[in-house]
Amino acid sequence: MTAALRTRLAELFAWVDPGPGSSHLVSDVSRWWRDPQVLAALGPALVAPFRAERPTVVVAPAVTGLMLGPLAATALGVGFVPAHKPGDGRLPAGPLTWARSPPDFRGRQVDLAVRDDRLDADDRVLMVDDWVATGAQVRAVRDLCAARGAHWVGVAAVVVDLPDPVAAELGVRGLLTPADLP
Repeated sequence: MTAALRTRLAELFAWVDPGPGSSHLVSDVSRWWRDPQVLAALGPALVAPFRAERPTVVVAPAVTGLMLGPLAATALGVGFVPAHKPGDGRLPAGPLTWARSPPDFRGRQVDLAVRDDRLDADDRVLMVDDWVATGAQVRAVRDLCAARGAHWVGVAAVVVDLPDPVAAELGVRGLLTPADLP
């Protein structure tokens, strides 16, 4: 990953106040998706630390992961499997394997599902997401992979905000930390 990409990601990032009643600022990464150079560089930069692990599929949770996952999969030359949330409005047809996350930074538990016929014991799974703050969704996706018999390779994230022992346990590697952001 180039220093230029890291600099550009930080330049395009913003914290937004969602308004009255909110107890915290919200990250706004929407300008990342508008910049063609960032889009072209993100997939290869995310997967670079995992190439030697030879992932066979990329899994990413809705919503932002649905943009990053295909970029990473394309960079690896492998397929993509979305991890759906029940509130997404459209669950795929067919049998699903579900997992529930432990509480996230807001105390919420998230249910995630993948189609049963999209992951199997021959798969080596790389998860991709924009921000990993607690590892809650990572744990749910890892549980989905285990339930389907797939091998867990790790997680590629744009921003990693985890203690080092948790990042090591889950195999999380990132491009930025919160300290890199304005």
